[in-house]
Amino acid sequence: ASEIDAALRDYMVFGGMPQVVAFDGERKSQYLGSLVNDVYIKDVIERNRLRSDSHILGELLDCVSSSIGSLTSAKKISDTFSSVSKERIGVETVSQYLSYFVDSFLLSKAARYDIKGRSYIGSPSKFYYEDVGLRNARLGFRELDMTHIVENIIYNELIIRGFNVDVGVIERFSKDDCGKTMRTKLEIDFVCNKGNTRYYIQSAYALPDKEKRIQETRGLKLIDNSYQKIVIVRDDIVPWYDEDGIYYVGVGKFLLGEGIPIR
Repeated sequence: ASEIDAALRDYMVFGGMPQVVAFDGERKSQYLGSLVNDVYIKDVIERNRLRSDSHILGELLDCVSSSIGSLTSAKKISDTFSSVSKERIGVETVSQYLSYFVDSFLLSKAARYDIKGRSYIGSPSKFYYEDVGLRNARLGFRELDMTHIVENIIYNELIIRGFNVDVGVIERFSKDDCGKTMRTKLEIDFVCNKGNTRYYIQSAYALPDKEKRIQETRGLKLIDNSYQKIVIVRDDIVPWYDEDGIYYVGVGKFLLGEGIPIR
């Protein structure tokens, strides 16, 4: 178990590019940094003839890298870019550059899906790295937000297993102290579809107490169909079902395909 946990920690930092396995320590960092900067970004620049905008492209990628797993849009990124940079970049340009990163298989885009309305929501959406090691290398291994990194890893694994993966949204109606109806939108991290199979998955890095578990499963409990609902946590736990039929499993077992109903 300790060997598996050590391998998982290494994977969360350096990702799963094949050549990385052959290197140790600093060589992994150097290889990944060279790969993302000298191969991926260079390819995007040359293929789309963006030489004059190369620095902007890099800064834009840094912005996206810092917000993986968070809902964002071209407008939000444009506004953020303008606030931290002396240069401005338009919404259409941001959208185009993001599509270049997706086409280069550096980033992957997950659309939002209204679960009750059974329809897609145009914006915002989420972006994930095709390999978390490239993301960490781009940021110089400085921003190791393990909550979002684990979410990114789960997303990638679901794609590898052949699922179509969306970000779920479900509405909840409640009343305030004055009796006024309030509408809030809760997020389901992943709505996974393959043929007639569907899973609803929540990535919860840690569930230290009952209050946190209630918070993480609030959206799942609003889904009124019989498809399997799953919570994946960082710790290596014994898989179990709660009283609402929600299944809990550790990310290590999930990646190894052990003790989990997802195939």
